Amino acid sequence: MVKNITYAPKFQKNFKKLASNYAERVKKLIEKIITDPEVGKPMQYDRKGTREVYLKPFRLSYAYDKTTDHLFFLEVYHKDEQ
Repeated sequence: MVKNITYAPKFQKNFKKLASNYAERVKKLIEKIITDPEVGKPMQYDRKGTREVYLKPFRLSYAYDKTTDHLFFLEVYHKDEQ
C-alpha cells in the first residue's frame, strides 16, 4: 500500500471530463494501482520511469518512486491521442 499519492493537474482535468461509467472504472483501477504500484506496463525512451495501464479506450499514466513510496498519477487520456 502506497503512503503518498499525488494527482497531476492534467490528470484531474481529464478525469473530470470522463463519462461517469469510465470514471468509476478509473477509480477501481486507481485502487488496484495503489495496492500494487508495479501492475502497469513500464514505458521506454522519453517516458522512461513511468508506467501505463490500458482501460479500453483510455490509458492511465503514472509514476512510482520506491525510495519515497510516492505515487504520481500523471494523465488519463484516449488511446488515439497518444
